[in-house]
Amino acid sequence: MDPSTESIRTDIAALLPRLRRFALSLTANRADADDLVQDTVERALRHLHQWQRGTKLDSWMFRITQNLWIDQKRARRVREIVVDDPEAAAAAAVDGARDAESKLVFADMVRAFAELPEDQRVVTALVLVDGMSYREAADVLNVPIGTVTSRLARARVALAARVYGEEGAKIV
Repeated sequence: MDPSTESIRTDIAALLPRLRRFALSLTANRADADDLVQDTVERALRHLHQWQRGTKLDSWMFRITQNLWIDQKRARRVREIVVDDPEAAAAAAVDGARDAESKLVFADMVRAFAELPEDQRVVTALVLVDGMSYREAADVLNVPIGTVTSRLARARVALAARVYGEEGAKIV
């Protein structure tokens, strides 16, 4: 095997946790997220010759993930996704004095996140969950940076309003 190909495969493997988080934010279901990541890696390895050296591998992989998700969504004619994964809510809660409140707020946030329009949900996942810069998210989504900024601003207001009420939306 070509050493450079092996290096790319290693880099892809290192991206798996980030891809899984992104896939989970899209699918709202662990099993579906795992399937989406598996499909992403399979497609990336099959089309590795299309990746251009000097470009960001993570952007390419995130774009593959998003395109596969869109294809799957269209195929199933899914219009809205409702998150109902108590296991995910329990796993993300913080132990301590505010454990119960944290679980409730997290569950509200997960539901509110799932209700965001897809364009806002994707930007939120890339920037706030995965930690991409606005520029990186814009590159992944192939949109202007201003579009990322406005989608993220609308998503933050919607999430705050849903979780903390109208007063929370004014703080954002």
